[in-house]
Amino acid sequence: MIERPKARNVTGMIRGVLLDLAGVVYEGDHVLPGAIDAIARLHEAGLPLRFVTNTTTKTKAALLARLKKLGLEITGDELFTPGQAARAWLTAHDASPVLLVHPNLEGEFADLPHGATRAVVIGDAGEAFTYANLNHAFRALVDGATLLALAKNRTFKGDDGLLTLDAGAFVAALEYSSGLEAIVLGKPSPDFYAGALASMDCSPQDAVMVGDDAEADVAGALRARLAKALLVRTGKYRDGDESRFEPRPTATIADLTAAAAWILEHR
Repeated sequence: MIERPKARNVTGMIRGVLLDLAGVVYEGDHVLPGAIDAIARLHEAGLPLRFVTNTTTKTKAALLARLKKLGLEITGDELFTPGQAARAWLTAHDASPVLLVHPNLEGEFADLPHGATRAVVIGDAGEAFTYANLNHAFRALVDGATLLALAKNRTFKGDDGLLTLDAGAFVAALEYSSGLEAIVLGKPSPDFYAGALASMDCSPQDAVMVGDDAEADVAGALRARLAKALLVRTGKYRDGDESRFEPRPTATIADLTAAAAWILEHR
């Protein structure tokens, strides 16, 4: 069943498309059926695309290389990651990172200059989420560091095909223990969406988001004032997700192929 947000104007033009990656374009080590053709159709229609991901286990360069191996030719300008948002925040605020991230992501911050202040940067650290590492981050926070969350997702779909605990629970633990509220840099941060849209000179009223996460991708995009947000039944989607969060999706559809068709029909 297709769910639409109540009392929401969805009649604007579509001049830009934001696409989630994991669960929408690919899963694990394979591209989802029809995804490459769907992306090609959107490009051929002259619609600018930006790929907005909350993946925080790889640097942007490593993620681009992985996508290329999967057959996805995405430029650096088309890809927006929480890691690059964190780099920009740290530079703008003259802050040094205290990292609680996956070891594969640490290189994203290797060349930053020493800052006058500190900020704890927390992402999907995986096995690095030990008590000792969490306590190290906590002590930095009570000593005055800012708390930066690359994302605050509840779950993601693991390579084994099962829902897996994401970083959100650990962000919540540090918030509770320190009494601080995290600055979220990835989805559903309105600033994250705004940066992606600004890069293609597209207003939120002319944009559509496609994602498999009803909370961060879809409700987050609509709260960021995007005109439309489509929920696909791939990736982490589970029955009933379309009615669990507000605002509800503009439409709930099968996959990226169906999303591309919907976008072209409604543009």
